[in-house]
Amino acid sequence: MTSSDSKPEMEASSTPLQSTERGRFNMIMARSNQEHPTFQESEPLDKPMSRFQETADLNIEDVDTLNGRNRSEHKTNLIKDPYLVVRRGQPFWIDITFNKNVSNLQDFFYLKFEIGVNPQTSTGTKVVLPSDQGQMLQWDMQVLTSSGFKVSVTITPPSDCIVGRFQMTAGVPVYSRIKWISSTIKDVYILFNPWLLKDTVYMPNENERQEYVLNQRGIIYNGNPNKPVGRPWNFGQFQKGILDACLYIMDVAKMPIINRGDAIKVIRMGSAIMNSQDDRGVLVGNWSGEYGSGTAPTAWTGSPEILDKYVTKSQPVTFAQCWVYAGVFNTFLRCLGIPARVVSNFRSAHDNDGNLKIDVILTSELELDTKNTKDSLWNYHCWNECYLVRTDLPIGFGGWQVVDSTPQETSDGMYRCGPASVIAIKHGLICYPFDAKFIYAELNSDIVFRMTLMNGRLKTVFVDRSTVGKMVLTKAVGHNGQEDITHWYKFPEGTLEERMAVKNAEQYGCIRSGTSFSDVDVELDMHVPDVGLGDDFQVTLHLRNTSRSRRIVDLYLSGNVVYYTGVHSSQFKFQPLQGTLDPWKTEVATVNVHAYEYMSKIVEQRVLHFIVIGRINETERILATTQMVTLLAPKLSITVAGNHVVGESLNVTVEFTNTIRFDLVNVTIRMEISGHMVFSPKRYRLITRGSTVKWSEYYVPQAVMHTSVMASLECATLRQVYGEVELVVTDH
Repeated sequence: MTSSDSKPEMEASSTPLQSTERGRFNMIMARSNQEHPTFQESEPLDKPMSRFQETADLNIEDVDTLNGRNRSEHKTNLIKDPYLVVRRGQPFWIDITFNKNVSNLQDFFYLKFEIGVNPQTSTGTKVVLPSDQGQMLQWDMQVLTSSGFKVSVTITPPSDCIVGRFQMTAGVPVYSRIKWISSTIKDVYILFNPWLLKDTVYMPNENERQEYVLNQRGIIYNGNPNKPVGRPWNFGQFQKGILDACLYIMDVAKMPIINRGDAIKVIRMGSAIMNSQDDRGVLVGNWSGEYGSGTAPTAWTGSPEILDKYVTKSQPVTFAQCWVYAGVFNTFLRCLGIPARVVSNFRSAHDNDGNLKIDVILTSELELDTKNTKDSLWNYHCWNECYLVRTDLPIGFGGWQVVDSTPQETSDGMYRCGPASVIAIKHGLICYPFDAKFIYAELNSDIVFRMTLMNGRLKTVFVDRSTVGKMVLTKAVGHNGQEDITHWYKFPEGTLEERMAVKNAEQYGCIRSGTSFSDVDVELDMHVPDVGLGDDFQVTLHLRNTSRSRRIVDLYLSGNVVYYTGVHSSQFKFQPLQGTLDPWKTEVATVNVHAYEYMSKIVEQRVLHFIVIGRINETERILATTQMVTLLAPKLSITVAGNHVVGESLNVTVEFTNTIRFDLVNVTIRMEISGHMVFSPKRYRLITRGSTVKWSEYYVPQAVMHTSVMASLECATLRQVYGEVELVVTDH
């Protein structure tokens, strides 16, 4: 029989094969916190009972989890969901009511805590109290009072307890067994505890805990280092449904429940699952400028809407760029109790394989060769920092750790990055996990200008060592100002400490360019003022001759429209100049830039990149300087009218005036009250030049609050437009 006549033994299935744990474990590896364990009516006691206890005929009528008291004590009272949420390593109280007087009984009831399907005491997913197993797992139960029909107890989970939703069940002894009572089942959510010294996420400063764990309002910095701009972001980690969404995210990642008490594993898993590059992660990245099949990254105002979409639709949300990844990841971390903040690195090096070099290729005429310039220098890049003890590293490398969920390079086979010790990065100790080498390069790479010679070879003509990692910003503690944390990442250029850090990094594979141009005797600086979208402006160049001889300098200015990632879209201006400098003299040259030159080519985030290359005729040395310019757009105006008192209606209005030189089509405005309310987006078919639109919503606050109202405007021709106003509501 020929092969063509034979039939396959098994037809191929259209359903992809799923991995199975069979053959690796003796039990099912629990990877879902959404499924409760199967209810058991009874199970054997682990120690003998007295005859009196066997005939006690007890029953439990009620279990009160004392939510108000416990949530206040555990700093979880801001969570909008009604269930009990506590922090590990810290006692919480419950009251149990029986059907008879229990004042003189001993060992007359039991409590069971289970998480995930197939819970086992050996894995810490099942605990019965009181019992020797509970002591072995370092859980503790103390009876505080036993009076009449009621008993009050405290339960203390261990400081390394699994984080997630436990099912608590109460039971009574009946003939050497525990009778579990289904009516007593309660959900208890256990989180990381940054207030507890023994927890790996312990943060010693209370003001910082208030900011980095409890604050639901954030500011994410963008723009450029000369004029950074903070945009508001609603982390909303305590809004209704967000905690369950964060547990759902770990389920989607198929993270074993037994690993969910390890902060490093949770953080590293979160870094991977925030992007959809390897799996059904939360967000789909898009840097194309085309967002017709989803929401433009610049349109989002906070994390709750994104997380709600992700859970509701059970598929990745479109679309994200670095600050969206960082904003949502920050919500995930703070919600679970891990101190976290969003950090912006201005002039961030990318796609350089950790070799500390960004190559800028020039033609022989000193024009930018966009075809052969592959590396990119992002105007800014946002990542996260989380605060924890690094038990896997030598002492001294704990504290803030860099973690980045924007998909750039793979780490252990998945698109993720970190956690990497900020202290290790500063000292160039990039041998420590995780991904410190890549992050060090983002902060410390050189910009190497290379010119194409007649024979096609490349010659290094200038090295800029001071532009990359120009400034690192985050929101300040306790107020809406910015905090410059550059000094936590790098030593000042040229200091002994900085040279030692570079030496350490080179020892572990990061090699800087060895080329030096210390004999360049003409200094070149460029200045561009604040520019509104659609405005004419001037670029000013300052040339200073630091030699005793006359110098003639040929200059070439290139103006380019770029994405915030540094990727060039198009060149809109190229202008040659020449300057003659007497010894020790400074000359100033200006270049006029007109709106009509760049407006038709502008792309999202409105970034212009100016590159000036110069050649000193007498010495053949090359000068170079660059500057990113973010064109300013009109802001949204937000007002809140009414008595700012609990229970009384507020009129929240967002207003926008189109001051740009063209009409806006298919405009979407989003608005939300940080931590409390997300309004349905408002859409406008047309906002003509010079016209004003207003959108009002009514909101009745149900509690005292100190928060903000934030809004964003989005259309194909105008992005990154937003506004914010503080909102304080009192109880009288």
